[in-house]
Amino acid sequence: MLPAQDRGPARGSRPAAATAWLRLLVRWWEARPAAVKDREFALVFTVLSFTSPLSRIGAQFGDLPVHGASVASVLLTFGQTLPIAVRTRWPGGCLAVAGTSFAVHQSLGCPATFGSLGLYIALYSVGAHQERLRRAVPLAATGGYVLFGVALHTLGSPHGLIDYLLIYLVLVAVWGLGVLVRRQRGQEAARRHLSAQVAIAAERSRMARELHDVVTHHVTAMVVQAGAARYLTESPDRLGDALDAINGTGRRALAELRFLLGVLEATGDAEPRERTPMPGRVPDLVEQTRAGGQPVELVEDGEQPAMAIGARLAAYRIVQESLTNAVKYAAGHETRVRLAHTPGWTEVEVTTAGTAAGTHESAALRDGGPHISGGRGLTGLRERVEMLGGEFAAGFRPEGGFRVHARIPTGGAA
Repeated sequence: MLPAQDRGPARGSRPAAATAWLRLLVRWWEARPAAVKDREFALVFTVLSFTSPLSRIGAQFGDLPVHGASVASVLLTFGQTLPIAVRTRWPGGCLAVAGTSFAVHQSLGCPATFGSLGLYIALYSVGAHQERLRRAVPLAATGGYVLFGVALHTLGSPHGLIDYLLIYLVLVAVWGLGVLVRRQRGQEAARRHLSAQVAIAAERSRMARELHDVVTHHVTAMVVQAGAARYLTESPDRLGDALDAINGTGRRALAELRFLLGVLEATGDAEPRERTPMPGRVPDLVEQTRAGGQPVELVEDGEQPAMAIGARLAAYRIVQESLTNAVKYAAGHETRVRLAHTPGWTEVEVTTAGTAAGTHESAALRDGGPHISGGRGLTGLRERVEMLGGEFAAGFRPEGGFRVHARIPTGGAA
């Protein structure tokens, strides 16, 4: 025999195993189609109605003299149990057949049967699943109950009016329970629909920000580079470098746009990490801007920790938008990008030299070019950072120029 301490864990694990098995059984049952569950339930309910001792448990109205079992009582019991197989699909028909069978069963003085509970199940089903004629079916059932009461009184039932009213209130309560469940189910469906709409709106807003960042940055860089190339026709070597820069910028823009198109075409089966557009690294972004003629310095303090996708993407977009604005409004002015990493946070700071009143814009963008941004840049960055639980600030510096600063938690989620 095992010691008590050896038998204890086995005993303790039995309730947990039973609970896990029960949960698995419930999930299996809930996953089955409603029509199949109704048929299976009706079959089990019918068998139980003829199984002792349940066969003698049931509802009785009227207190009429009880006769022995007969073929009629068996058929009427089937009439109260088998309609449950269609209680979800045709709840009104289920109640009509089960209710009529119950009324005849009671009027003939048949012995009590567990199948008489089918009346309550049918009433609940009408309240919970009736789609059409929601008012007509309860009114028709009320009329049927009145005729049933009159028939019982004619057959000599000792029940009075108060008894019939009390029984009617019980039946109404069962129907009302189904109505309550139906309303709760409708509210839950409306809540899920609203949550889906909110999620769709949030995804659209996120995609709008991504498109803004990609298009604004790369198109601005290409316009600036193309404008500068006009003045390099007499220097073939430098002209080739400028054209290569334009080509590289266009290729990067197409790559990021392909990422975004992949998100739009996602079916939902892919993992979030696979569906989130991940652009290049900040050093590549700085080098690209520097190749376009903008003097940019990159300073990175600390070692970059493992960052969530949303946090890493936000840091990249902040630098991207800031460099785009620097090229547009402070072309040729010294720009400094600083990244400071700690285990819990990443700070991003982009400063551009200039005057406090603002700096001159790029000559290549003077003919309507500044309107490319659409006014979404800094606002979108603030929303993105605050959504991650970070801090964001942007504005002119007292000594001149412009400063963008963000403090992003490394664990921020998209």
